[in-house]
Amino acid sequence: MTHLSTRLGGVLLGLLLLCGGKAIAAEHYLDAAQLHAAVATLPAPSPLGTAEDIADRSTTFHAYTTRSADEAAQAKADETFDAFSFAAVLGPDFTAQRLPHVAALFDEVKKEANKAKNEAKQSFRRERPCPVNSCQWDPEGDAQDWKNRDYGYPSGHSTRATVFAILLGHLLPQRAEALDRYAREVGWRRVIRGVHTPQDIYAGRVLGQALARDFLVSPAMRADLDAAVRELDAAGFAAGAAPTKRATATAGG
Repeated sequence: MTHLSTRLGGVLLGLLLLCGGKAIAAEHYLDAAQLHAAVATLPAPSPLGTAEDIADRSTTFHAYTTRSADEAAQAKADETFDAFSFAAVLGPDFTAQRLPHVAALFDEVKKEANKAKNEAKQSFRRERPCPVNSCQWDPEGDAQDWKNRDYGYPSGHSTRATVFAILLGHLLPQRAEALDRYAREVGWRRVIRGVHTPQDIYAGRVLGQALARDFLVSPAMRADLDAAVRELDAAGFAAGAAPTKRATATAGG
């Protein structure tokens, strides 16, 4: 027994050393069945070659071929989009380095949202629009293997932007409207980028909304939400609001 206790103690110490004092989110917020259920909320996209599909792709072609240089640059910059891109709304102090609990929470959310998004893409297998040479400049693998490139429905950027905006709006309700507006802009810029159609973007919003609803009632997320609220409050982001009470009550409901 003593030998076993010593070994367990060593394992725990090793884990603490590996963590390096960084905040760590719960192992999972949603299980595979919950992620699958969120994917099941998506309607099928328009069949390839139908009038609706052609009109959808034509919108992307027009947006891509008529975009300004500034719009193209903004769309390109979104390739590195993550939760902390919302610093565009919340200010330059909204960083992972300053907010480790927030960073840990959104890192896990991103992983789980990506699992759902990947399942949906493989289920629907909708081809990207790719007007002119747009997909050759997208970093999601399109140019590397045209036969096995990533599919378009739903947009991963739109899915993540929607989830992030809803969760951040829950933590910072006084900024919810601005966060939602920015998330929509991120989605539309994927159309300007030429790698998605409006249908792909709307599907990402639907999936993101379904995931966010489930995240907010997840018992596994509750403690991490509370830690994020306290961290944001201490950093001055929640000044003038009462997010802790709201976050706890909503997450438990």
